[in-house]
Amino acid sequence: MRKVLLTAASLAALGLASCQPASTEPNTAEAEKPTKAVEALTAAANAGQENGAPTLQEAKEFLEQAEKDIIELSGFAAKVYWIQANFITQDTNALAAMAGAQGAKLSTRLANEAKRFNELSLPADMRRKMDGLKRGSNFPAPEKDGAAEKLAKIMTGLEATYGTGKFEHNGEIINLGQASDIIATSRNPEELQSVWEGWRTISPPMRNDYAKMVDIVNEGSRELGYADAGALWRGGYDMDGEAFVKEADRLWGQVKPLYDQLHCNTRAALNEKYGDDIQPADAPIRADLLGNMWGQSWGNIYDMVAPKGGGEGVDITALLKENDYDQKKMVEVAETFFTSLGFEALPETFWERSLITKPEDREVVCHASAWNLDDLEDIRIKMCTKINGEDFVTVHHELGHNFYQRAYKDQPVFYKTGANDGFHEAIGDMIALSITPEYLVKIGLLDEKDIPGADADLALLMRQAMDKVAFLPFGLMVDQWRWKVFSGEYSESEYNSGWWELREKYQGLRHPGETRPGDAFDPGAKFHIPGNTPYMRYFLAHILQFQFHKAACDMAGFEGPLHQCSIYDNKEVGRRFNAMMEMGASKPWPDALEAFTGTRDMDGSAILEYFAPLMTYLEEQNKDRSCGWSK
Repeated sequence: MRKVLLTAASLAALGLASCQPASTEPNTAEAEKPTKAVEALTAAANAGQENGAPTLQEAKEFLEQAEKDIIELSGFAAKVYWIQANFITQDTNALAAMAGAQGAKLSTRLANEAKRFNELSLPADMRRKMDGLKRGSNFPAPEKDGAAEKLAKIMTGLEATYGTGKFEHNGEIINLGQASDIIATSRNPEELQSVWEGWRTISPPMRNDYAKMVDIVNEGSRELGYADAGALWRGGYDMDGEAFVKEADRLWGQVKPLYDQLHCNTRAALNEKYGDDIQPADAPIRADLLGNMWGQSWGNIYDMVAPKGGGEGVDITALLKENDYDQKKMVEVAETFFTSLGFEALPETFWERSLITKPEDREVVCHASAWNLDDLEDIRIKMCTKINGEDFVTVHHELGHNFYQRAYKDQPVFYKTGANDGFHEAIGDMIALSITPEYLVKIGLLDEKDIPGADADLALLMRQAMDKVAFLPFGLMVDQWRWKVFSGEYSESEYNSGWWELREKYQGLRHPGETRPGDAFDPGAKFHIPGNTPYMRYFLAHILQFQFHKAACDMAGFEGPLHQCSIYDNKEVGRRFNAMMEMGASKPWPDALEAFTGTRDMDGSAILEYFAPLMTYLEEQNKDRSCGWSK
């Protein structure tokens, strides 16, 4: 997807990105000193406690000191990473690697220290904090000398390689943004294939370092008691890891019939456009034909599948330009959605410190992201905003992260993150579901007389489905691939073939051309792989956003079709919403889910309700077609 969440606390404690904290000054020697809690434990053991058996008081002191260490180190690291993402140079990469090494050492040390309290009976709150520390980073370094530095250097290098990636196309050196524009707009299959393959020339140099990173984090995970890093990741969902795998499969099973119908209809349209030689009617879809560099969302080819007689939808891009919106105004308007729900306005520092437009004089990581640099009020976004409908939705999403960050700012540092990682992504996307024509009228972007009639609903739903429904299997398979890499099921030589095995299995997609080069590393051409950001959160977010939306619309007393509901300006919804967000990760995620929706189970049925009219249409369109795919 287009967003990644970065918070100081998550970098240090819960590892939403990678565990990369540092002190308020870059003092590596200080980071290597034993914490006061460890010194206290050692003293107690030396004083004659049998085997140094810990006490409840020692556990309390350990957690108190751990929180201080995390807060002290993470504020500096957050600034380092902000600078590195906004000024990509050898020097900033080196600083980020140094901060990452300190953070990896801190995370590894705290995780291993926390294990000492495994057999001690602790109150639920203390046990939850200990468990969070033991999971540490999603990318833990082992304790041996030099491992943290090596891991940090590799991870920083991978992200920098992606962020500075360019390739030659038609005699011009182009970057990802330019390449993505071509993929989005071109209807020339030769050009699409050339650009699609061109972007993937940036990633083969990553493969060997990626394999080295896997070895390091697997060793670190085993030291923490997990079979591999994938098992560590799956342990962060308040349930047994294997139970979580089954839960994800259950949710996918709920929504797969809708995806299958959308895939069948889209493939038929591509076959009609390009013919059997380019897109056969019964084969997996060529990934470069779908209007997105990764085939994860298909909205840019909506014109090919627009329902006949489905009415005209709203062209938000045209409205933005007609109303003289610039990038800052797009963000300002997104802020008003949250203030309409009763939230306080963004602090002035947000506007002073955010990066909203792409600088012309330097390299930056353009991937849209939301940041909280002090875990209190220093919230920011970083994105190379374009004046179009997609980025209008994106800024609503990114501010969702920021308002969530601020809602739980009074929690202990261990809990300054989402109830589970899908919650954070779902918050903003839930808000985006309320960007209806009626909402556009209320903010003055659309004239009331220009609201499309009811016959346009089908067009709206198809356009939404081309992004949100199309994304679901991609959201599921990215971490499926990483789990298999971590477990060794996919060796380094099988990284690429495994990637396409899963893309075909879940998405029904194939790469253009007969084969891929022997050194191809196509996973590395997707930000979240070299950026080392777990991806299951996005799949869960696509489930939860509709579940949240339905609960909010029920709360607001809305009685029409779910896709027509907007919660803009509803203070009661905002109050309940904030009550859930204030919890952070202080309680198991079912508690947070229940606080807002009234149920403790994630549920994909709201997606089916939202898209019910489209499902009926797709089934009618596909009734005489052969759906499904095979090699």
